[in-house]
Amino acid sequence: MLKQISVFVENRPGKLAEVTEVLYKEGVNLRAFTIAEAGDFGIIRMVVDKTEDAYKALKSAGFTVALTDVLAVEVKDEPGGLYNIAKALGDAGVNIEYVYAFAFEREKALIILKPNDLKKAKEVLEEKGFLFREKFE
Repeated sequence: MLKQISVFVENRPGKLAEVTEVLYKEGVNLRAFTIAEAGDFGIIRMVVDKTEDAYKALKSAGFTVALTDVLAVEVKDEPGGLYNIAKALGDAGVNIEYVYAFAFEREKALIILKPNDLKKAKEVLEEKGFLFREKFE
């Protein structure tokens, strides 16, 4: 499993700068990042190279922060990567609560997902031959 940091913030100008300033000053590099807004608030979800350092620094700066286990699944950077994952999990009755992705290295992509059943999702995807990442340093 990969640890994801979630930061709960007000949806207003400058908040993203405040969060990323803390990470910058701590020497933390973002690897993957998404923002989900819900009216007056948002959730910044991220994978970083120094998870514990980022978590502690954000907490110390007064942010509401959570660590979440997610799966980081490697796929070829070509059509069908997410489909194959979604199909396998859907057929197994596993729901994907949210997902985000990015390309890395040459011809590879990483799909970060939060299923409702992490253990079952990992077992299903391992049976299908998918590879996982557990950290990014």
